[in-house]
Amino acid sequence: MSRPLSDQERRKQISIRGIVGAESVAELKRGFNRHLHFTLVKDRNVATPRDYYFALAHTVRDHLVGRWIRTQQYYYEKDPKRIYYLSLEFYMGRTLQNTMINLGLQNACDEAVYQVSIPPGVRTALGGIQACFLDSMATLGHLQPRYEYGIFNQKIRDGWQVEEADDWLRHGNPWEKARPEYMLPVHFYGRVEHSASGAKWIDTQVVLALPYDTPVPGYMNNTVNTMRLWSARAPNDFNLRDFNVGDYIQAVLDRNLAENISRVLYPNDNFFEGKELRLKQEYFVVAATLQDIIRRFKASKFGSTDSVRTVFDSFPDQVAIQLNDTHPAMAIPELMRIFVDIEKLPWDKAWDITKRTFAYTNHTVLPEALERWPVDLVEKLLPRHLQIIYEINQRHLDHIASLFPNDVDRLRRMSLIEEGDTKRINMAHLCIVGSHAVNGVAKIHSEIVKTQVFEDFAELEPEKFQNKTNGITPRRWLLLCNPGLAELIAEKIGEDYVRDLSQLTKLHAFVDDDLFIREVAKVKQENKVKFALYLEKEYKVKINPSSMFDVHVKRIHEYKRQLMNCLHIITMYNRIRRDPAKLFVPRTVIIGGKAAPGYHMAKMIIKLINAVAQVVNNDPMVGSKLKVIFLENYRVSLAEKVIPATDLSEQISTAGTEASGTGNMKFMLNGALTIGTMDGANVEMAEEAGEENLFIFGMRVEDVTELDRKGYNAQLYYDRLPELKQAVDQIKSGFFSPKDPNLFHDVVNMLFHHDRFKVFADYEAYVKCQEKVSELYLNSKAWTKMVIRNIAAAGKFSSDRTIKEYARDIWHVEPSDLKIPPPNEPRDAGQDKTPNGTAA
Repeated sequence: MSRPLSDQERRKQISIRGIVGAESVAELKRGFNRHLHFTLVKDRNVATPRDYYFALAHTVRDHLVGRWIRTQQYYYEKDPKRIYYLSLEFYMGRTLQNTMINLGLQNACDEAVYQVSIPPGVRTALGGIQACFLDSMATLGHLQPRYEYGIFNQKIRDGWQVEEADDWLRHGNPWEKARPEYMLPVHFYGRVEHSASGAKWIDTQVVLALPYDTPVPGYMNNTVNTMRLWSARAPNDFNLRDFNVGDYIQAVLDRNLAENISRVLYPNDNFFEGKELRLKQEYFVVAATLQDIIRRFKASKFGSTDSVRTVFDSFPDQVAIQLNDTHPAMAIPELMRIFVDIEKLPWDKAWDITKRTFAYTNHTVLPEALERWPVDLVEKLLPRHLQIIYEINQRHLDHIASLFPNDVDRLRRMSLIEEGDTKRINMAHLCIVGSHAVNGVAKIHSEIVKTQVFEDFAELEPEKFQNKTNGITPRRWLLLCNPGLAELIAEKIGEDYVRDLSQLTKLHAFVDDDLFIREVAKVKQENKVKFALYLEKEYKVKINPSSMFDVHVKRIHEYKRQLMNCLHIITMYNRIRRDPAKLFVPRTVIIGGKAAPGYHMAKMIIKLINAVAQVVNNDPMVGSKLKVIFLENYRVSLAEKVIPATDLSEQISTAGTEASGTGNMKFMLNGALTIGTMDGANVEMAEEAGEENLFIFGMRVEDVTELDRKGYNAQLYYDRLPELKQAVDQIKSGFFSPKDPNLFHDVVNMLFHHDRFKVFADYEAYVKCQEKVSELYLNSKAWTKMVIRNIAAAGKFSSDRTIKEYARDIWHVEPSDLKIPPPNEPRDAGQDKTPNGTAA
């Protein structure tokens, strides 16, 4: 029997989280019981949370499958232009709750789960740049390796990061479907034979690419797209010769080497490491994907499975491929190889089609992050591709030489091949030359890409360079993670903002509404109490939920300047100890993020933060005025907890180093105020909300450039600023590491002599800005009014807007407002509102 609904729940019955109808609840209950029966060997009394999760996941997936099939049928029949987003990395987060929201099943599932009498503890366990884009796209192939081990799980032991394997597939994945019928061969090594009929790549080692498809539902539109991941498999006859002569062990070991390609994700920490396995991973996904794309291009005509297209003139009109960073750059020579060697197209025609097909998104301006593969490694692994890259480069340089005769230095700067001790291929240059569009991911970043990083290329083809400011999906980053705020906004401005986030501007009308101000503050406080309980349980530290939650969560990297935050924590600590009776706004400083396994300085920063936390949290003189928590194993599911509870969002990278950031947008949408530099998307956030509604401090890009010109001298700041000197001396003397006084010698040495990101230069401005933050926090009403202004200004930062701009300006398709009819309605029930037969 169902429990009676509260007034608040009745209000939510028809809401942005879906309709609670008796029919839908009954159907979900039947499906859940059926799947639970198939999942369990014994009765319900022995069911684990995982058993219940899989039963519910399969029940929800049942609702997806019909829509998934119908979406693919629609694409084949209408033959729209298809968009393929190639990425080597994916951080999807939990799928179940996001799927329920997008299908409009959230409330019905909640009710069904309650009615089937799942124990409360188990019920709790059922909660659930590219995942956001997936959510926003309407027709898409998202193609990547299917890593058996994801980015590592981070454990903190004695303050140090320790990596453990993230065996995310060990219990199976209810959302994916293996597609062995579309398994494809990928070639490595071998040699190239040239003859009158063209080049042949022979004597190769073959690895098979097995696709796994995951459905990705759009929000309440019955569209279900596909994320395709590729898993490496050795062919059955792999090294069979060794097996036949008795070397069974070697045959099996070699087979494992082949399958290692999709075993583990290389963590991307903005530092390029030229490892052979990484290049194999990059080419593996590219080669499988392009075969898949060409198969679909040839067959994709009114439901036909035959190769109905044999001419490639229309290829760029039917296919757009977005290269997400340089990682899939080998797609450019691979497509040329297919066109020239296999399809026998003339070079010029193949090159024209290739350029019109590809577009490249740059994600970093840090020189050490740009991929530069050694020529001898590429020659060994992909000999034909090296020849093609040389040919592309020769024609490219001939063109430059014709425009700028005798400018040898320009030829050197613009070449795809960098000379030096080790000859290297500059993959960013390859992406620019081989694409028709190049974009950065925030206004300031795109400007730096044009005027500094790729200045010569932008001068040559200014129309090629664009900006596409990143966005986030409001479905996951508001509806799912902060339902209280999502419902509150819906009550004030209606539910349509979920599909059109620009409607948040209507909240400006409520900035002075006392009731709304109190309700927003109440939702934030409820989120903080909930997260404080989580922190107390996990970290055994008593948290004051009324304290300011000051949050800095992102990858640990020198340019993100977690060290500057750490120096501010020490400064606050010293101020409290110096004058314990003085009024001090209590803070809970929360820092989280992973350091790449080989990044020594980032690991030292984690150790320092934990060492400082150990001292601060156990000092009775400080009490509840200041607490420091380092969040272990920061990930999407943890972000969904911490972001709604945050008061102050730390976005403090050195100006000109952060491409965009999306965490800053997530915090803004969830009612946190930003303290940050004018860097990445912070610049546009300040434009949208007004700079006076963010806490902006520190050097601008031009100031950093000027400081570089003059020469940055950290000692000058240390000598001039007593509080900075005290904090640094404490780190240096072993105050935070009494058992090993020299533990942080490398950190201090870096700050004085090798700090490219100029922590000391911005320290004073940062501390003064933090004083303004504390002052405003004392005035709850003024703080919440600023929060409302920020939420009202967050509409620009929807990934829906980003994808519409990609569609219009780069992929040349018109977004569609088509709603495909659900499986229980006739297929022609939906009105095709798709312009020109395309779909975005």
